[in-house]
Amino acid sequence: MIQRLYNLKLLRFSVVLILAAGIISCAQQVREQSVKDIMDKTFTQLYRTLSPKDLSAIDESKALSLFSKKELQVLSTHHWMFTANVPVVVSVMRSVQQKKVPFWLPKQGFVKTALIVKNDQTSYEVWQKSFAAGLVGLGINGFENYTLHYFVSVVPQNSHDQLTLTSFTPSNQFVGVMDIGAFTYHDWDELVLTEVPAELKGQKLLTTIRGRGVESHLVGAFRNSSYPSSSKSDQVMLTWSSDPSTGMDIQWRTDTTVTEGIVKYREKGDTRELSVKASRYRMEDRVLMNDRYINRFTAELRNLKPGTSYEYQVVPEAAWSDQYSFTTPAKDNQFAFIWFGDTHFSPKFGALFNKVDKEHPDAAFYSIAGDLVSDGLHRDQWDDLLEYSKDIIPRKPLMSVLGNHDSRYGLGALMYRELFSYPKNGPDGIPAEQTYSFEYKNALFLMIDCTSPIEMQSSWIEEQLAKSTATWKFAMFHFPPYNWEEPYFNIQKAWVPLFDKYHVDMVMSGHLHYYMRSNPMKDGKVVKSFREGTVYAISIGIPTDYDKITDEPYAAVRSMKGTLYQYVKIDDHQLTYTSKSFDNELIDTFTIKK
Repeated sequence: MIQRLYNLKLLRFSVVLILAAGIISCAQQVREQSVKDIMDKTFTQLYRTLSPKDLSAIDESKALSLFSKKELQVLSTHHWMFTANVPVVVSVMRSVQQKKVPFWLPKQGFVKTALIVKNDQTSYEVWQKSFAAGLVGLGINGFENYTLHYFVSVVPQNSHDQLTLTSFTPSNQFVGVMDIGAFTYHDWDELVLTEVPAELKGQKLLTTIRGRGVESHLVGAFRNSSYPSSSKSDQVMLTWSSDPSTGMDIQWRTDTTVTEGIVKYREKGDTRELSVKASRYRMEDRVLMNDRYINRFTAELRNLKPGTSYEYQVVPEAAWSDQYSFTTPAKDNQFAFIWFGDTHFSPKFGALFNKVDKEHPDAAFYSIAGDLVSDGLHRDQWDDLLEYSKDIIPRKPLMSVLGNHDSRYGLGALMYRELFSYPKNGPDGIPAEQTYSFEYKNALFLMIDCTSPIEMQSSWIEEQLAKSTATWKFAMFHFPPYNWEEPYFNIQKAWVPLFDKYHVDMVMSGHLHYYMRSNPMKDGKVVKSFREGTVYAISIGIPTDYDKITDEPYAAVRSMKGTLYQYVKIDDHQLTYTSKSFDNELIDTFTIKK
């Protein structure tokens, strides 16, 4: 990742959060309707009047016919707005790979020029229009959700005018300078302009995020869940948001006809029952044809006894059974856990997960190092993943971290946060539950969202490590700092010195679809023993497709084989690590003693 000034990174991140949350500023203007208002109403009408087949058949022409003249005017002018203090020329840079020209560009008087802007991914044609001083309103990116949203530059019509832009919608707009090397997407700052016509250089550049096309996605938008909700509770899952010795969170799903949730629980072998009422919230995937809305429930069990087995019921469906049971950790320093690299909601991962659970009944919990699914805003993918896991996660907690696919195209990770109940003890400025820590017996686990700004989390990481008295220290985050393809130098600079200073034993990552386990490392160099350095590991829970990779002088073991898992066993001051394939082929093993 390209390093930039800290304040700039903060500003860009706040833009992404505001866009992802769908917060639209009034921009000091009175708005009768927003794009979201119109699209929400349209979807509701479509579900009432069209069959799934008809919904899937919507094309550009049909999409346009769904809106009144007034609504089309809102879609043409209320997607992106700002105020200019002097008359301006506005340039809209639109990718030539986008199949359809957004309908409003020619209708609103924009004229296609001969100018071309380029980056490494695509070329952009330039459409221009002159505006008087005052409000400038631009339209949606189209109905087909092309993922490289247009971006904008602005210049005064009169060269002697001093241009000021204000009242942005969405708010917190970053204004850069149009030139070679400028980034245009907050969620992909490595993608910079490589070719800019002289006529556009120096203009004010209004940047965006790639994923804003979802705001008006109609053509090819509609999906189905293979596992829609019902009045019966399902997707029962355990996580921790408090001390694992005394607390457990139980989550589940129903359709919207069920409005209350209760968990009954008791110690195994005891007939005395306790109960706790669950919190409820409504979750929406607007383009999920057969299951747009669901209710999700979270019950927080507290004041449990360490080293005790419990059984529970999700009222009223579940009977007392071993399937709905768990055991809190005893007051010793022996345990095991299993972690996976990218899983991408694959059925092959589902088969691995169930196989591993049967072979390692001693595993206390499971973790996935990001990219649990391929698009974190598609709830049907989460439904698949949770279906594959339904025999495991009601008994063993799933404690994971975000990957770039879980937080997609700059739109944030709201659905991830809605699904999982994790500790809210992360750094300020990072959405709660995306970065968190927990202790399990004599081990500290730092679960870090590396898709959020790196610099904003360094102080928190140091604070967690400095105050910890744990024997073992682990960090899990998606992007591996050391790898053959795209080393993350910003993570190496910001976090590795902290891992060195406080001796983190192991860093677990995914993202690159191969297996690598480093020799112990300190200050970017291989050292003699595990006592001196940190182990960096990358793994993958689905098949890989690399043919050749370049050398990595720090690597102890590498493998192109996919569908792997890692079993880590702690016995007080000894750690035993094993990586195996689905077919039980031993990929890697080592032991650390303290």
